[in-house]
Amino acid sequence: MSLANVPAVMKSPVFAGQGRVEWVEKKVPNPRPGQLLLQSKANALCGSEKGFYLNGSEALTLGHEAAGVVVAAGTGTTTEIGARGVVFLMDFCGECRSCRLGYTNQCLHKRADMGFTHDGGYGSYMLVHENIFFPIDDDLSFTDATLLLDVMGTGGHAVRRARLARPDIESVLVAGAGPIGLALLAMSKLMLGKDVPVFMTDVTVYRLELAQKMGGIPIRADRASLAEELRKHGHSEVDAAFDSSGRTEARRQAMDVLGKRGALVCVGHGGGLSLDVSPDLIAAERAVLGSEYFAFAELAENAALLKEHLQALRPIITHRYPAGELQAAAELFFSGQCGKVVVEHE
Repeated sequence: MSLANVPAVMKSPVFAGQGRVEWVEKKVPNPRPGQLLLQSKANALCGSEKGFYLNGSEALTLGHEAAGVVVAAGTGTTTEIGARGVVFLMDFCGECRSCRLGYTNQCLHKRADMGFTHDGGYGSYMLVHENIFFPIDDDLSFTDATLLLDVMGTGGHAVRRARLARPDIESVLVAGAGPIGLALLAMSKLMLGKDVPVFMTDVTVYRLELAQKMGGIPIRADRASLAEELRKHGHSEVDAAFDSSGRTEARRQAMDVLGKRGALVCVGHGGGLSLDVSPDLIAAERAVLGSEYFAFAELAENAALLKEHLQALRPIITHRYPAGELQAAAELFFSGQCGKVVVEHE
């Protein structure tokens, strides 16, 4: 354990509600057995934080897409001081039925959701259990490393879920071209093949243009018939559809263009889905799946993909701000006129 050069207190941001970020003084925690103290280096903003942004987070410092460096370690740990890495959102127990099978995103005795139930990476320092720390290479920047989390992790897991039901995916629809939608686009291209067409629906011109630059086929959801737009590109249906919008109507439209044996994977929270079981599911043997975050073990495979395809994934991060400018970063991010936004600590 080493707390040399680590201050006793720090200024940490909290979402005070009504779109305001305030700074409060907090003690820098000491790591207990099995824990690591990280100095935060980069943290990406996430749409799941909007409720806190609008309604307040009280004393909680958010930030669950964190990368940093180990500055102190509790007893029983093996990670060296100075190790660089990212933090897995879910503090899984490692012992329950789900964890033993590798489904750490479905842990039955989860200890925390970092940045939601415990202080996260928007603050200067972050306390984590060692089991959710994933080391990164020295030549990978902390900002680029955040791509391993909600971008590659969530996006890649959803593609893997779709493959469970439809291993021969040759066409894809993504509803919603926000950061997770862009992640689904990028991971579909990496995991299914760069020539697989990925149709992207949204109402925001900025995001559709970004999706097109990344190889997607943009469709204005509020101005075009989805079926007609697919036909313009030689498709009457798709093999897999991913909803990152969390909108009821988007899921229904996706189901309507899903082919036989097709898979609809729901990634975005919110909304609903009404099904007519016989034609929607039974006759065509379609599947509807949920996809929640990703399993810790997927980080290793995604790290290899990131090393090989970093230039293809980097466009998802469109803006960077110093950590002290979280207010401005949040205002931009929740306006929707951006891709992924990252705040960076010195």
